[in-house]
Order: sequence, then structure tokens, then C-alpha cells
Amino acid sequence: MAERMLIGAGAGYSGDRIDAPIAVVRDLKASGERAAIIFETLGERTLALAQLRRRENPGLGYEPKLKALLTPVLKDCVESKISIVGNFGAGNPPAAAKLIADLAAEQKVRAKIGVVTGDDMLGPEGIEVLRAASNELPDDKSLVSANAYLGAAPIVEALGEGADVVVTGRVADPALTLGPLIHAFGWAYDDWHRLGVGTMAGHLLECGAQVTGGYFADPGWKDVPEPDNIGFPIAAIERDASFVIGKAQGGGLVDRRTVAEQLLYEVHDPAAYLTPDVTADISNAEIVELGQDRVRVDGITGHQRPDTLKVTVCYDGGWLAEGEISYYGPNALARARLAADVVKKRSPKDIRIRCDIIGVLSVLGDDGGSAFNDIDSFGEPTRDVRLRVAFAGNDKALVERGLQEVEALYCAGPAAGGGIRLALRPRIAATSCFIPRSAVTPKVEIVEARS
Repeated sequence: MAERMLIGAGAGYSGDRIDAPIAVVRDLKASGERAAIIFETLGERTLALAQLRRRENPGLGYEPKLKALLTPVLKDCVESKISIVGNFGAGNPPAAAKLIADLAAEQKVRAKIGVVTGDDMLGPEGIEVLRAASNELPDDKSLVSANAYLGAAPIVEALGEGADVVVTGRVADPALTLGPLIHAFGWAYDDWHRLGVGTMAGHLLECGAQVTGGYFADPGWKDVPEPDNIGFPIAAIERDASFVIGKAQGGGLVDRRTVAEQLLYEVHDPAAYLTPDVTADISNAEIVELGQDRVRVDGITGHQRPDTLKVTVCYDGGWLAEGEISYYGPNALARARLAADVVKKRSPKDIRIRCDIIGVLSVLGDDGGSAFNDIDSFGEPTRDVRLRVAFAGNDKALVERGLQEVEALYCAGPAAGGGIRLALRPRIAATSCFIPRSAVTPKVEIVEARS
């Protein structure tokens, strides 16, 4: 049984750099050690969008960049025994497995693909469980997706059956790392200390380059070498669960600051970070710089896992429309404000309207309009501004009517407006609830791709 394992991150979200896994796999392969690479490509609304794609085409619903992500590394990983674990199955893990099997056949490599399902709660029995757990769910017709956060156990099962690639839908992000660790080291499912440490190693890896300098750079304060070529993280994890975070070759950096920021990312209670596998505890964590982009994290532990599983429910949130127009030159700000006033007065009253002036006001929450009305106090305005008007509502026709008022600014609005852009799209809303573990049954299937 292995004494140490390397796990690298190939993606931290759906829109991540598609060439990032190449350097990670190259370094894992060169190490000659037992290794895995994880791909975290799911957000709450990402999964809802995947379900919408599946409704339109039953053969879709997985991560759209899946083929681009795996094509450069699949053959190397399978032949080098580097396990691939990803939630890139999104709303349709079986379809993702078929794509991977086809890709393996194209590359003339034999691969076993583990498919994890059971997280989807949109069936009649699942909805009944959700309604018993929450009074805030919309009617059934409005539901788009409802997925329970699974833990590491089905990933371990798939790897135990010889899977070279494990495809999941919604599993907890750290479980992508914890699964290969439990499989490699044989950790018990009630070894709370090791599970807690392994989970936080996964937490540091799950956002890809965020722990190696991505989403960190602030020139002059927090400089990052070669931000255009950041090396994604690789963790070296021992059988006792102690670990060191490093990175693949390339730019970026790993130090106390980058690790501290990611360690606290999305953590509400440092003493009780709830996951399906364990309640992790970083309240006594100590970050130790080892030099050369290597950081050890001591003092993490874990406690008994929660009795419930989290479910994220996404539903039809109506429509969102955005219209933009630019004004340039003397009095540009006044013309943009006048345009906003015209649109507000002429748009339907039963939809919500928000105005921003990019170049002056476009970041802070201002749906109430108080900051917009106080723009004169912001100081000397720019001569180059862009008005953005956003409309939201459940009635598509009313939202489109508001958008038309932006388009009409070309001739009927203030002087010299230009560069209008209009967009309309459905809006996805989300809520969460907690359900008994007994209501969820993960399933594992093995698909074999033959060269």
C-alpha cells in the first residue's frame, strides 16, 4: 500500500484554463509516484445550466470543455496509472463517460471509466424528500435541478473496481481529493482526523490556481510571477494525512498568504467546516513555509460527519435583460443619467430595473438607486461613460419591452449615444436545504473503453 500520494488540480471551475492540466500531468508523470489529477468544474448554477442543456439534447449536460480538457492528458494518465477524478459529469455523468470512452478509443488506449450517479433528486421520490425538508421550494414545473452533495465513498468504490477515470455529478469538491486518498491509504470512514486533514488538502486544491497565485495578484502589494502561465497546485500527501502544497512548473507562487486565503475560502466556521465525509476543523491550523513554493499545513483535524446532506436546488428565476449604450465628450455623465431616467419612466412598472454607469458606478449593489442618485458627490466624472440598464421579471414580454426602450435611445434619447448592445436570457435562482443521508443512494457503474 502506498506511503505517499501526489494529487494535482487540473481545473478549479468550468471556465478555467484548458491547458493547465498538461503541466500538472507532466510533473506527476515525472515524479514516478502514485498520483491522481482532479477536475473541479461545477458551481451551483453551472449544474442547473447543464440540466437545461440535457433537456434540449439528452446526449449533453456534461462539462462543455470536457473533451478539450482531457484530450492532451488522457493517454498519458491511463498509461502512467495517474487516476483522473472529475465532477465534469455535471447533469449527465453517463454521457460524459461515453465521450471519454470515445476519446480513449480515438487515442487507442484501453480505459475503465467509473460513473457515479445518485445525486439527482428531481425524481418524484426525491422531490417528496425535498418538500419535507424545505418550505421554500417553488412549484415542480419551476424546478431545474436538485442535487445532493455526495461524499468520497462512491469515488473510492469506482477506483476499487479499477477505474482509470471517475466521472461524477455533484459531489463535495474536497471529496474529489479525499476519494483517491482513502483508496490509496485504506483510511477508515470514521478516521475523523485523517479525513479532516485530507478534506482540507482537497479544499486547497479544489479551486485550482487560487492557491498558486490565481485570483491573488494585486500589483505592488501581492505580486505574482508569470500570471499568464500559473502552475496549478500539486499536493504531496502522506499516509498519516500530513501534506505539503506545491505547484506544477510555470509561473505563480505558493506561500503563506496564498495558502491562508484559500484555506479560509468559503469557510463559515473554521472549527466546523461541514462536508459529507467529515466535519473539518482548521481552528488550530498552522501554515509553515518550506521555501521553493512549498507550504506545509499542520494542526488540522476532523470530527464526526453531519447526519444530513446538503442539496442545492435551482429553479426558474424569470428573465434577465441587459442593455448598454455609451456617451462620450463634455457632459457625457449628464447625458447618460438622462438616458437612464428616460428608460425608467417608459419601461413597464411591473419589472425590476437597475441602472449603472460604467466608468463612474458599476460595482456596488445599487438596486435601490440610492448611489445612482448621489453620483454628483463622486467627484470629477469621466468624459467616457457607458450606461447599463438591467431588467428582471417573470414576464418575458415585459422584460423585452424594457429592453426595447434602451434600443430606442439611438434616436429618441439624449445626444450622441452609441454602441448599443442588448441581451436577454433566462435567470436561474438557487436555494439549499438539508436531507437525511438515508434518502440518497449513490450508484457506481464501470464502463470499459477498448482501443
